Order: sequence, then structure tokens, then C-alpha cells
Amino acid sequence: MSMTTLRDLRIRLASLAIFRDLLEDPVLKALQKYLRALEEEGTDQAVSAYAAFVSCLYVHGGNLGHHLQELCHNSENAYVRMVGAGQTPPEAMENCLKAELNVLQTVAQLTCARLCEGLGWDGFLPEFISGGVELREDYLMRTKDIGKYGYGVYACNRMFYLNECGQIVPVKHPDAITLDQLVDYELERNKLMENTRALLAGKPAANALLTGDAGTGKSSTVKAIVNALHEEGLRVIEVRKDQLAAIPRILDELASNPLKFVLFIDDLSFRKDDDTFNALKAVLEGSVSARSRNVVVYATSNRRHIIKERFSDREGDDVHRNDTMQELVSLSERFGLHITFQKPDKKTYLHIVHHFATVFGVEMEDAELDMLAERFALERGGRSARLARQFIDSLLSK
Repeated sequence: MSMTTLRDLRIRLASLAIFRDLLEDPVLKALQKYLRALEEEGTDQAVSAYAAFVSCLYVHGGNLGHHLQELCHNSENAYVRMVGAGQTPPEAMENCLKAELNVLQTVAQLTCARLCEGLGWDGFLPEFISGGVELREDYLMRTKDIGKYGYGVYACNRMFYLNECGQIVPVKHPDAITLDQLVDYELERNKLMENTRALLAGKPAANALLTGDAGTGKSSTVKAIVNALHEEGLRVIEVRKDQLAAIPRILDELASNPLKFVLFIDDLSFRKDDDTFNALKAVLEGSVSARSRNVVVYATSNRRHIIKERFSDREGDDVHRNDTMQELVSLSERFGLHITFQKPDKKTYLHIVHHFATVFGVEMEDAELDMLAERFALERGGRSARLARQFIDSLLSK
């Protein structure tokens, strides 16, 4: 690639409009700096700029083509926002998109040899991987089926949470639990799966409340369903109880997003005189901001935490205790789908134990395994799916 061609590439990069946000990427900034150094500075400076570019690329995986592909997927540009909102971009924007994808494809195919032509240095230079992607075909395919792939931060992540500033940020190391790792409770999981598939299909889907004893798999069920369906366009955003007031703003932010979302509230419970549940009630009762076509609320709770604590107010001197209890009952009733995860009996508990023993290769006589599993449960005050897994882990650790 001649100096003239490299100069043209630098100018074409500088002319990006739809993908202009990509120019702030450290790798592309380092590449631009190198291309300028080739024209304007001496060999020493150009070699240093080239090494800085490759060093930056190494930090991001070392594959220029794959890096550019990820940048395109993550770009929240005007074109993809328009498509995501169901609008048809004007012809001028379509033409611009295709031209810019051609520029980025040229960059993705750059090699060490091509970049270093005319550098005037025959010593060692670090190399990198390039090519291997078809940016234009890939991007047009994803935008055509944008309700499945999404864009921006939602394109490459499936689980999110609200940070202390109320921003939606991805979970760096999401729970990878799968449906086949969950044992029993098929009826309960199928109800939630059916409701979630309705959401993905654009059909009416209910907000769901999952109640039951700790360790019965309520939270794991939600995460496993998201892992199973994320390739169909499902994402989950975990919201803490003290962040419930942010839900209307989140719904507004997600309203034009083509993906489907689960707002996940884990271990929902309220203390005496805690009125934060009013924010959740406002969302569940069907206010204008809550009538979202692409978002449902899934909450888990130990029934004793969400209701029994409030019912204990009857022992106090709260003259309005009936109103207090009715408020909590009305909160539960506002969930269109209520699924209860019962504590497993002895037979179910041992079935879960044997399943995990098979999965993790624990070799032991059934009678001995049952005896030790029961002893483990009795020492800890009860049976649960979580306890069954902890029992198997205890055996594996010995």
C-alpha cells in the first residue's frame, strides 16, 4: 500500500459521519496518529507511532478485524438508533453507511507489511492479526434483524445492573447457569419460560413474582432463562430494592430499544414503615410509563420477608395495621404471574443430590450418599436445591 493510498485512508477515516464515535477508540486513534506520522514526521517518530498502535491493539486482543467488528456492534450511532426505533433511514444515510463500512473494511484488512511500506526501516517491527471479517455483510445482517442482535452496549452483553449513579452497565462476569443445571421445579420454570417467550414474540407478557424458601432456585431460574434466550433478543437488568424509584426512567430509556428486557429485583422485602414499595406499585399498576411493550418485571421474594414481617405489625400499636397489610397484599396482586417454589421434600431433595453427584462425578453407594445428604441437611436446618449443591461441593472438596 503506497504512501498516497495510506494518506487517502487517513482522510477517509477522518470523514466518517455515522461511525464518527469510532474515531475516539484508542486503537483507531493510534492508527491515525501513525498515518499522520508517516506523512509529517521522521522515521523514528513513525516507527514509535506504529509500535504504539500495535501495543494498543494487543491490549484489545491483537486482531484488528475482530476489534473493528466489535466497535461496529457497540456503536450507538444515529443510523442504528433509527432502525431500532422502527424508522426507515433516508437514502442519503443508507449510502453513507455503506461507504463508511467499505472504509472500515479496508482498515480491517490492513497488514503489517502494508502499513510499513515506505517506512524506511528494515529492523524488527511487531506484527498483528487482520482480516477474517466481512463488516458490511455482518452489519447489514444485524441491523435487518436488530430485534435479535441489538446494538451498543446491549449487542455484546446479556446481563446488566444499575450502578450507584443509576446508569445501566454490563456485568463483566455474568452467571453462566443453564437450564439443564437446574433440577426439578419443571412446572415452575415452564410457566416463567412461556411468559418470557410471549415477551419475545411481542405478545402480552405478565410481570412475575417468584416466591418460596431460600435456595429453591428462584433467582437461578431467571438467570438461566436469560442465558437460554439471549440470542433471541432477551437481556436482564438487575435493580436493587433501593433503586426502585429509577424504574420509570429506565423504562423511558428502553422504550425505543428493539430488544426485550427483564427488570430483575432479587430478594424483594420491606421493613416496617418502608414505603419504597410505592415506587414498584406505581410501575405494576399500569401507569403510562409502565406500559412498556419490551420490558417485564421479575421479582423474587421469600414470602415470609415480603408479607410476614408486615403482619407482625399486628403486635404493635399501629391503628392502621389493616391498611398496612392490605398494601402489601395489593403489591403481590399487581404481579400478573405468581409462581411459588416450594421447599423440596426428602424425595425431591435426594433426587437433586443424585443429579449433581452424576454431573460432577461423585462415586458413592446410593445408601451412603442419601445418609450423608440427609445429615448435611439436618445439620443446616432444612432441605433445598442450593443445599444439595453445597453438599456435593463439600464431597468434592475432600
